[in-house]
Amino acid sequence: RRHCRHPAPTITITSHPSTPGQLSLELLLLTMLFVTMNPLFRSRLAFLLAPMLCRGSAFMTPAKSFASNGAMSTATTSSSLHSLPSLVVFDLDNTLWTPELYQLRKLARSNKYPVAHKDVKLFPAVKEIIEQIKNDQDGRFANTKFAVASRTKSVDWAHDLLEQFELKELFDYVEIFPGDKKQHFSKLKSVSGIDYSEMIFFDDARDGRYGNCEPVSHLGVLSVHCPNGIVDDVWTNALQHFKDWSAHKTPGTIVEWNNKITTIKDADPNERHTGEVKYINREKRFGFITDGGSRGAKDVFFHFSALPDGTEVEEGDELSFTISSDSTNGKVAAANIEISKKDEDESDCVNLRAFSMNLPFAALLSNGYKTLETRNGTMFTPYPEGTKMLLHVGQRIYPDGNRHIDVMKSGNLDDNEIQALKSLPPGYTKGMAVAIVELGKTYETTLEQRCDPDFQRAVAAFGQDSGMRATQIKRVEYLKRGVKVSGRGGVFKAKVDRDTIPDGWLDDDDDGTKAEKVVYYSATF
Repeated sequence: RRHCRHPAPTITITSHPSTPGQLSLELLLLTMLFVTMNPLFRSRLAFLLAPMLCRGSAFMTPAKSFASNGAMSTATTSSSLHSLPSLVVFDLDNTLWTPELYQLRKLARSNKYPVAHKDVKLFPAVKEIIEQIKNDQDGRFANTKFAVASRTKSVDWAHDLLEQFELKELFDYVEIFPGDKKQHFSKLKSVSGIDYSEMIFFDDARDGRYGNCEPVSHLGVLSVHCPNGIVDDVWTNALQHFKDWSAHKTPGTIVEWNNKITTIKDADPNERHTGEVKYINREKRFGFITDGGSRGAKDVFFHFSALPDGTEVEEGDELSFTISSDSTNGKVAAANIEISKKDEDESDCVNLRAFSMNLPFAALLSNGYKTLETRNGTMFTPYPEGTKMLLHVGQRIYPDGNRHIDVMKSGNLDDNEIQALKSLPPGYTKGMAVAIVELGKTYETTLEQRCDPDFQRAVAAFGQDSGMRATQIKRVEYLKRGVKVSGRGGVFKAKVDRDTIPDGWLDDDDDGTKAEKVVYYSATF
């Protein structure tokens, strides 16, 4: 018991009532007394009541619990009880920290762990948020728990970085494993006992094949899309939106990067969509369709079992389909698939496979300097020697720190020659299919092989920067004119006018004599 001496009669405050009802009665009596006392005694009483109010509600403070006229504000008390989520869930890569762990290829190849604050850094706003949560002096987050939901494949690295950043103790639950992020939330709901509608989720990936915000929002979690990480006012804006959203808790709600609200409606199971096949895994018999319809160019999963009997599809094929939803896990997939009918007269067009590269490497390949393309993935592995593809130029400049120039200079090229090789001709630019290439064989390499000077010049990159799988470029030639094409990841289909293809490339009996011969590096390992 705490006593307050004052010229007015002494009042004893019982700070530990045995029942909630007893607490409510005492608060009522004290409130009645509060409005009659002089200002000095009123301020002292408010100070003494603070511990009781905090136990009654984690979000109440003396200043907020009493109106200026001395009466308790019931509206403030009620809203404060529901102003914060019960569980705040963060993604890791490009949300709390940068860069994404899969980008640290050099460390992975050398079997080293990333160092916090050096290889991986927290976003500045995240540091402030962490301090705000840790130094929660007013008890604002007393009833809020915190969690991690990450689908990174670098599981050990992620756990180690949480230790290095001293964040382990901050999080009540940590779910880090590859896979659909709805599985992470299913586990979080199970272990915490907190309903989806009492959660808020921060993630940099909104939708599509690797999207997280949209599928999680359909579970009933308010999702916050932060493509540039948690920066500026993302945190405070999101908490305010949660307070407003709690009044209706509409599933499918996303707080967008520009602080606007989007509500995504569930797909109509009878509505037909059209889209192109974006990716196929023939071994596991599934793929993804880029839906160009009402869903706004999202990727939709499909299994080969949903195709008409005896039908085979390739990347770039146009399909018509409906969208079904699995009520047990919330996943959506294409159903009732039909092959869209082609226009009867397409003799003036040709549908070719294509892949995208950024400058300067797209120009180095188009100009015949780069005769090996290396990747860590298996993008070119399914395609046999002699496959022809269009080369699309991406919208970015690949950030290699101009190391390709050092590689090229090792072959005694001067600055003018290098500049010419890394430049596209007039009329050919970013966002266009600019050339057609013929692939050679694809094979795996060792670091020692990739560090061979001739190999490095053929790739236009140092061995440490190159991928483990090398694909030969047997020949390449510019299209007769550049063609605007929407680029995508991996190998995709692009339709171009037939008259843009150089002579000889589409002939079945083409022996390559009509195209300029390009000397390419031949591996003899």
